[in-house]
Amino acid sequence: MAWVLLVVAGLLEVGWSIGMKFTEGFTRLWPSVFTGLGIVASMLLLSHAAKTLPIGTAYGVWVGIGAAGAAVVGMLVLNEPVTAARIFFVCLLLVAVVGLKATSGH
Repeated sequence: MAWVLLVVAGLLEVGWSIGMKFTEGFTRLWPSVFTGLGIVASMLLLSHAAKTLPIGTAYGVWVGIGAAGAAVVGMLVLNEPVTAARIFFVCLLLVAVVGLKATSGH
C-alpha cells in the first residue's frame, strides 16, 4: 500500500508543480488554491508512505516521479522544448526511480 500512496503522491506533485505555472506567482486565486491543496495532499501521502518505506527511497521516488512527470507534461502540453537530450534525461530519471524501488528491500 505504501508504494501506491507514493505513486499517487508523485502524480500529485506533477499536478501541483505544473499548477504553479498557472498561479502567476500565487496572484491568481483558484489556481493558487488548487496548487496549495495539491501540495498538502502530496506531502501527506508522502509522509504516510515514509512510515514503512526508507525515507531516501520514498523521497527519491517522489521527486523522480514529480520531476519526470512535470518535464513530460511541459513538453506535451505547455510547448516546452522537446529535444533528444531532454528525453534522455527524463528516461534517466525514470531509471533512477525504478532503481530506487528495486533496491529498497520492500
